[in-house]
Amino acid sequence: MILETYQDDTAGDRHEFWMSMALEQAQKAALCGEIPVGAVLVRDNLLLAATGNSPIGRQDPTAHAEILAIREAAGRIGNYRLPGTTLYVTLEPCIMCMGAVIQARIDTLVFGAHDPKTGAVESCYRIGSDALLNHTINLKGGILADACGALLKDFFRTKRREKK
Repeated sequence: MILETYQDDTAGDRHEFWMSMALEQAQKAALCGEIPVGAVLVRDNLLLAATGNSPIGRQDPTAHAEILAIREAAGRIGNYRLPGTTLYVTLEPCIMCMGAVIQARIDTLVFGAHDPKTGAVESCYRIGSDALLNHTINLKGGILADACGALLKDFFRTKRREKK
């Protein structure tokens, strides 16, 4: 993997830059028949991992984009703890993924679209900000939310048409 960096210091632009990369990963996942969710993990504006959903292809229910990004980054840096990192994901993470974010000690989570059915950051649960655990996370939702949500809606619309 080519390590990419982001040079500008503007937070909003930085968030959109990395979320755009996560969207590319989501689009790749969709092309493989996976639910289009993508994730990138960065530290000091340096890309550590970029992944898309893959539970179907890997026959692994834990192969969500977030989990795969955490595994890849941990392997790259040689540590299961990832302090000082930011995880960008196109869809609000589920309970499993938020558990992994907590265990990895990720500092910041930035997500695109909200998930009203299983979202564990704001929609259904408040993991990471409810002060019930030993690690809290800086959270920012809604980055490129329209594009992230549209990708998911288009994917499921196509799937429903295929079933008819």
